[in-house]
Amino acid sequence: MRPRPLVVFDRLDLLEWQFCQRVSRLSLYRPWRLTLQAASRLGDWPVWVLLILAQPWLQTDGAWRMLQYTLIAIIAIAIYRLVKTRLCRERPYITYRNGIQCNAPARDRYSFPSGHTMHAVMFSVLVAAHTPWLLPVAIPLAMLIAISRVGLGLHYTSDVIAGGAMGYGFALLSLYLMG
Repeated sequence: MRPRPLVVFDRLDLLEWQFCQRVSRLSLYRPWRLTLQAASRLGDWPVWVLLILAQPWLQTDGAWRMLQYTLIAIIAIAIYRLVKTRLCRERPYITYRNGIQCNAPARDRYSFPSGHTMHAVMFSVLVAAHTPWLLPVAIPLAMLIAISRVGLGLHYTSDVIAGGAMGYGFALLSLYLMG
């Protein structure tokens, strides 16, 4: 007999897998799949690099913000990669080959945490602090990027939640240290 805490985790894993399977089935609808794929590609790096490079035109202290955003992005990537390569959680489409289809190329083998979501949340918090007038674009984009990771079969919901929490933490650290 398995210890009770492990049984609880087994049950949570099953519930999460069932949820991810349902969400990934939505990708069978071509317009939705194309929307998720586009959001995922934007979350790879282009939108964040553009946001960093646009800082001198968006704010009076834009050069300083470029440096701030670049430094926190580098720190976040380093810690994210360390966590990801130590925990080695297989992606849902690898673990559940028959239940979850991969609808976009994965950048690596492991899923935990979601780097796309980490960056989306981190930059959204920084946008809220420095250029809140961009939030009507940043918030829906961040949400779509997070949804795309599960919808495309690349991440579990808990990967996305963990990535979002990390991004929020990195943004707060950046704001605390650099204003």
